[in-house]
Amino acid sequence: MTMEEEEEKLLSSIAASEPPQNGEAAASTTDSDSGSGDDAAAAAQGASSAGVEYHISEEQKAARERQERAMQQLLMKRRASALAVPTNDNAVRTRLRRLGEPMTLFGEREMERRDRLRSILAKLDSAQLETLMKAHDEDEASAAGAQGGDDSDFDQEIQYPFFTEATRPRALRDARVHIAQYSLSRAALRLQRARRKEEDPDEDMDAEINWALEQASNLKLDCSEIGDDRPLSGCSFSQDGKLLAACALSPVAKLWSMPQVTKVATLKGHTERLTDVAFSPVQNHLLATASADRTARLWNSEGAHLMTFGGHLDRLARIAFHPSGKYLGTTSFDKTWRLWDVETGEELLLQEGHSRSVYAIDFHPDGSLVATAGLDALARVWDLRSGRSILTLEGHVKKVLALSFSPNGYYLATGGEDNTCRIWDLRKKKSIYIIPAHSNLISQVKFEPQEGYFLVTGSYDMTAKIWSARDFKPVKTLSGHESKVTSLDVSGDGHHIATVSHDRTIKLWSSGTNEKDQEMNVD
Repeated sequence: MTMEEEEEKLLSSIAASEPPQNGEAAASTTDSDSGSGDDAAAAAQGASSAGVEYHISEEQKAARERQERAMQQLLMKRRASALAVPTNDNAVRTRLRRLGEPMTLFGEREMERRDRLRSILAKLDSAQLETLMKAHDEDEASAAGAQGGDDSDFDQEIQYPFFTEATRPRALRDARVHIAQYSLSRAALRLQRARRKEEDPDEDMDAEINWALEQASNLKLDCSEIGDDRPLSGCSFSQDGKLLAACALSPVAKLWSMPQVTKVATLKGHTERLTDVAFSPVQNHLLATASADRTARLWNSEGAHLMTFGGHLDRLARIAFHPSGKYLGTTSFDKTWRLWDVETGEELLLQEGHSRSVYAIDFHPDGSLVATAGLDALARVWDLRSGRSILTLEGHVKKVLALSFSPNGYYLATGGEDNTCRIWDLRKKKSIYIIPAHSNLISQVKFEPQEGYFLVTGSYDMTAKIWSARDFKPVKTLSGHESKVTSLDVSGDGHHIATVSHDRTIKLWSSGTNEKDQEMNVD
């Protein structure tokens, strides 16, 4: 039963148990006999002047006491629900001790202890509520006393910030500095390129977009290959497009050569099913996998295991490389996303913020921002240079399962269980277009990585669809899978799209371009 349902139940019981007042009874009597209204008023005035006392029955007293108790319980529940769960582990232990709960369990970590406190607060009975509110009032009184007393004592008071502290502050600070320097140079180049295209009279943007959309509309099924014995869950092209990594609901990922789709390597090491795979954007021989065994692993293209990233408390969902290739982002069902150093394997950042499991992640092409989405139907944009959540994108009515930044730097596409794809303009901080894309949930969204001239969505309706990024109209439907499309990727040149499905097949879609067109540089 939710807090709102409990409040409604308490309010209804209060209304039912409230006894009728003497004034109300008199009013009803007066309404029923309007002819004798003046006489009744005169009689009431005479009775009051004569000192007549109205006695309350025992039943009315009991009903009033029940009403007062219910009101106290309702107010206490409201105050308890307004209390934030502290993020500092010492504060969590203190609150558990005051509730009469064990401060720690065997093998329990900080995040698990905080989750346990959250679940306890949601199920408090009357005695525990009274204990908690009493302890909270004592804390507020002591804090007020310290503030009104000596300033030196107040300065020494411990302040508990509402964020998760970095386990390696120096490494995180160095990473933030590097990301800031990297993103500034990338942003300057992107803006310079955009100005050149706008000012150069020889640049015909409409012609370029039309050419890219024509190539996308000519995409045809080039190859179909059985990728695994189990349903496939993720895929990723290498930077040069010569390799494709695919993973399945098994502990093994496989590498395939393009465009023949021939298996060249097998990645073995995980103990549970894989959930995603991603190639490094700067090194063709480096890739990472995410698994339900709560770890991510780093591999080379020959199938050798290089590093394990462990720390999540629940299974992983998606994984993504930072554009610099130095950092790795992972999302998990433990309601956090984390940033890792690829060279050292250190956990640089553990970030909370979503109220439910975090599922999708993607980095801004400049490297300054990262977007995450989860089962709370929200997408959040974070500034990696400061660690702040700078945007909360609300609009989806169900879980958000996929997102992708456009290479233009200001569009963000999201897709989810409500079967729609939303386009967000980061400059306007709002959704500018809603694509009713599929008849089932959207499992993956990808912008064409070179210029972002088109967008590809994959869905559980067994299709992938291509949309124009100019007006978001449909360009092409890729039909051929016999089950849910779980993931897709677009090659760096935009000429190939790979889709994977629960039908266990990898399908490669290629445009029928000749050699001259393939050598044409869109830039």
